[in-house]
Amino acid sequence: MKTVKIIIEKTEDMFSAFAENVEGIYAGGDTVEEVKQSVLDSIRLLKEYNTPENIPSILKGVYNITFQFDAVSLLSYYKGVFTNSAFEKITGINQKQIQHYASGHRKPSEQTAQKIETALHKLGEELLAVEL
Repeated sequence: MKTVKIIIEKTEDMFSAFAENVEGIYAGGDTVEEVKQSVLDSIRLLKEYNTPENIPSILKGVYNITFQFDAVSLLSYYKGVFTNSAFEKITGINQKQIQHYASGHRKPSEQTAQKIETALHKLGEELLAVEL
């Protein structure tokens, strides 16, 4: 299946996004939820106001949308869900280091970013297996 990859970044006063592999998809908002909706609006407008031959082929038919965050955006987005202590527990990364990433004072290495992503995916898999 085709995948539209959206990059979400935290700026000084908002979140912004763009499609890494589709030209013409840009979005912004005060929250990640607003950015995600703005991405959907951007795709809708791109499809609505272009002739069929000018619509990127990836947007024709069925496709998935994935969201890639930078560390600041990810930690800001989940700040209300996870404390730095919780992030430390699931990732094994020191709380102070997590705070440096959240504030943008430091950027995680590729290995550390992968460690965070893997921990979140593992948590997601565990949550999907829960039944009440």
